[in-house]
Amino acid sequence: MLKNNYLLFINKFLLLLLHNFKHLNIMEIKIGSKQMLKILYILSWIIFIGLCIEAGGFIFNTIYTLFIDPAKTPQFWSEIDLSALYTFNATHFITQGSLISIVAVLKAILFYLIVKIIHDKKLDLAQPFNNATQRFVSNAAYLSIGIGLFSNWGANFAKWCTLQNVKMPTIESMHMDGSDVWLFMGIILLVIAQIFKRGIEIQTENELTV
Repeated sequence: MLKNNYLLFINKFLLLLLHNFKHLNIMEIKIGSKQMLKILYILSWIIFIGLCIEAGGFIFNTIYTLFIDPAKTPQFWSEIDLSALYTFNATHFITQGSLISIVAVLKAILFYLIVKIIHDKKLDLAQPFNNATQRFVSNAAYLSIGIGLFSNWGANFAKWCTLQNVKMPTIESMHMDGSDVWLFMGIILLVIAQIFKRGIEIQTENELTV
């Protein structure tokens, strides 16, 4: 009950934020870089905590269903009901549960990196081309690609199970939709990481020349 209320609070918070933005004149908004970082830091913390709760719930319920009480499978997590899949094949249940958990954990790690780089004050907007930022962008790229690959795997596996006449929850309810977007973002971040790497090299060469 607590986790449902928390996730509901996050959804309402984000919807309210978007609703308020629609009624603001963007040209009149003047937010400095430090203020923007504070806002992003708070939002990242909120999302990170929500993702940790979600990932922990997936992992705990998978283990609980397998080793303690299989009867609780219909209440696996939120709107996800994998009881039909567990009845059909326990191995398939483990596979789907593991994929859901992996995707949730990778998302949590991604936002942890965002929180960490802002908290450690290594995101220097005055001098963005530094090793810390380059590593952050590279790690974010690999995590995004990982999320995309595992989301695609999980979505395709769920579709295959459906073809076996197994009643499956929707891809959206399992939070495994948008795999193409994650892959696209990961590739873009890899390109940006290479730009940062080249920028650091040029910056180092200029410092040595001076």
